[in-house]
Amino acid sequence: MIKALDVSYTPLLDYGTAWDIQKERVKSIDLGERNECLMLLQHPPTYTIGSQRHPEHLLLSREQLEAKGIGLFEIDRGGDITYHGPGQLVGYPLLLLDGGKNLDLHGFLRSVEQVIIDYLLQFGIESGRKPEYTGVWVGDKKICAIGMKFNKSRHHRGFVTSHGFALNVKAGIEKEGFTGIIPCGIQEYGVTSLEECTGKEFQIEEVARGIIPYFTRVFPYEIQLQAADA
Repeated sequence: MIKALDVSYTPLLDYGTAWDIQKERVKSIDLGERNECLMLLQHPPTYTIGSQRHPEHLLLSREQLEAKGIGLFEIDRGGDITYHGPGQLVGYPLLLLDGGKNLDLHGFLRSVEQVIIDYLLQFGIESGRKPEYTGVWVGDKKICAIGMKFNKSRHHRGFVTSHGFALNVKAGIEKEGFTGIIPCGIQEYGVTSLEECTGKEFQIEEVARGIIPYFTRVFPYEIQLQAADA
């Protein structure tokens, strides 16, 4: 039986609110009160620092962050520091992973990467992985960052996932937010975007709609489209 997956798109949602929604939804999924879901959205300019905790990879002072209107959150996903902002599609798959003997958490991350790799290929973008880093790369430039948390389920064997991927879509996002950090602590490589790779213009909602069938090719769910506040 194919499970239902609630999918929503929100044009702009502040990071703190989105994080609170994720935490509440993880609990309700664990309790069996709500369907698993995929939240697709954009954030205002925000830096998030993951569990690796390298504050030295933030190159701006608190005063500079305030002047630029960039939020800062220390959060509970894996990984280092990254940027979220308009022009980037963020996806939070909140999925219940069965804790049987075949559970492969690293394999789950590779599956999320595969969604993006497959999506980009339709535009002639040959992307892939770097063995030492999580995420999706076009040559030596990262186009999609991935950082997840595996929340231990209290009512099932296994985990409920939270956080997710951030796909750079609009040209210029590479300079707007990533220059204030060492993205994911990686100094030797840069970042790129869908528009930079194709020379074409994209709307974020268009990308959000387009990525859904690629998600369900890798993760077989029956899609239930929801309003943004669902």
